[in-house]
Amino acid sequence: MHAMTIPEPGGPEALSWTELDDPVPAEGEVLVEVAATAVNRADLLQRQGHYDPPPGASAVPGLECAGTIAALGPGVAGWAVGDEVCALLAGGGYAEKVVVPAGQLLPVPRGLGLIAAAALPEVAATVWSNVFMVAHLRPGETVLLHGGGSGIGTMAIQLAKAVGARVAVTAGSAAKLARCAELGAEILINYRERDFVEALREATGGAGADVILDIMGAKYLQRNVDALAVSGRLVIIGLQGGAKGELDLSTLLAKRAAVAATSLRPRPLAEKAAIVAAVREHVWPLVESGVVRPVIDRVLPLTDAAEAHRAVEAGEQTGKVVLRL
Repeated sequence: MHAMTIPEPGGPEALSWTELDDPVPAEGEVLVEVAATAVNRADLLQRQGHYDPPPGASAVPGLECAGTIAALGPGVAGWAVGDEVCALLAGGGYAEKVVVPAGQLLPVPRGLGLIAAAALPEVAATVWSNVFMVAHLRPGETVLLHGGGSGIGTMAIQLAKAVGARVAVTAGSAAKLARCAELGAEILINYRERDFVEALREATGGAGADVILDIMGAKYLQRNVDALAVSGRLVIIGLQGGAKGELDLSTLLAKRAAVAATSLRPRPLAEKAAIVAAVREHVWPLVESGVVRPVIDRVLPLTDAAEAHRAVEAGEQTGKVVLRL
């Protein structure tokens, strides 16, 4: 098979279209012939040499895919050769074929094709596991989503709105905020023009956000806590603004608030399978009914992965950039 590999860390030009041995499914795995994958920020970090795959995972980048099952490993039940699926991966998506633990497979939602389905697994699993399984967002609460125009942000807006929450977002342009509003965001904050803490307090009558989903880390740590409501929950899933921050714990204590930080890629298989099962139960019906849809900015050939990485690195896209085979 061919795959996009990273012989040496570097810029987008470090990606190399290479011939590799076909993977073989082991116990509990399936072989998927890939139709499409999608770009995630973790792929950029891996290409730069800052985010190695977990032990045992493929060194080929790509944390999700959609395609057709080509072979079943020993012990796999409930799936058949020829099934159209999408999958959450620990790596290997930028390739013509990939092996996937059966617990990380999802059927392609009714009404979607393989290209659209490739944009779903990583964002759906990330948002559901953090906003709902960790932060327990409830109807009537306010959630603040940093990076509202990202793949994660566009999914989180729709899911939060679907459960009856009020959605606030930050983004860096009027065009991205307009797209967030189309998806259901009500409080629109251009972080280049306004302090999000002040803007959120103004929009909520001083209450703040019950849940904040953060991709910035250290840079926003204290301000996120300042923006929390009483009994608020901050969940950190990215470190684009640094890994080491300082926090005034008295603010946290006064608000009886909580700070959590999670990652998805290195989790044990059983935990990933539980998240994928929850996504299938709670998110897939919303996708199939049209309440939630993948937001795709552009579709490029996998051989143009370098161009896709440049676009995501520059923050040009709203939603996901998909790579098709």
